[in-house]
Amino acid sequence: MDISVVVPLYNEEESLPELTAWIERVMTTNNFTYEIILVDDGSNDSSWKVIEQLSEKNNNIRGIKFRRNYGKSAALHCGFEDAEGDVVITMDADLQDSPDEIPELYRMITAEDYDLVSGWKKKRYDPISKTIPTKLFNATARKFSGIELHDFNCGLKAYRGTVVKNIEVYGEMHRYIPILAKQAGFTRIGEKVVHHQARKYGVTKFGISRFINGFLDLLSVTFITRFAKKPMHLFGALGTLLFVIGFCSAAWIGIEKLIALAHEMRAPLVTNNPYFYIALACMIIGTQLFLAGFLAELVSRSASDRNVYRIEKKI
Repeated sequence: MDISVVVPLYNEEESLPELTAWIERVMTTNNFTYEIILVDDGSNDSSWKVIEQLSEKNNNIRGIKFRRNYGKSAALHCGFEDAEGDVVITMDADLQDSPDEIPELYRMITAEDYDLVSGWKKKRYDPISKTIPTKLFNATARKFSGIELHDFNCGLKAYRGTVVKNIEVYGEMHRYIPILAKQAGFTRIGEKVVHHQARKYGVTKFGISRFINGFLDLLSVTFITRFAKKPMHLFGALGTLLFVIGFCSAAWIGIEKLIALAHEMRAPLVTNNPYFYIALACMIIGTQLFLAGFLAELVSRSASDRNVYRIEKKI
């Protein structure tokens, strides 16, 4: 099968018939073999009934229905598990992503040998309350990850089939699939300017909470990517640094006291010096961080996936 199109959705009953007809038209025109996987993330409208009706009319349309709303990452995870195409395309169900981009995305994966191609909505039709936080978020993600993408959170992406089978999307990590792919060894990541359309039906699900959670998730995925297998490198380094600073500071305070006594000068008590308590706090915190790293290392070594490695080829 050439292409699997995975569409996570929540309360999109109005847009589904138009979206699937558009995808079908593009696939037929380009002679692609395809499947459309519609993942209903616990919608409370008639989205699932619409999916059932569409599936009866077109055997290439399949559906997955959650009992409740789990989030976009969960929907993508289940869609990726069921996808059978050589290339997997993801897009949102709100008609803001254009299916006309699919042939070029497919060509970039198959002909230009990209592992992942992310869409870039260079010209957006979203309200300013969404575009400004998005730009700030993308700039931060570029800095942290080293991946030069302008739009990490664009729903329109294309993946080589092996990519989606080797990454685990969970929590709210759908924003960071390029980072997860890079961590898994898929480094050929490209970008394509795509057409963005104004929302035709329904209302946006974007809110300030999603913006804040996005930055927290970025910190999480950065930490997991760099230190999940070697937590002692982070906690041990920070702990040792703080302990050394605290110890040297306390030693200097003590030396100053001894020098003053040697010259028969009046010297205040060490415990009357506020810097002594700062130094003591640094040593205590440093010791705690070191112990935290030691415990994290023990947990990491006992993890069931400690020796799970992704092998591309064998001869």
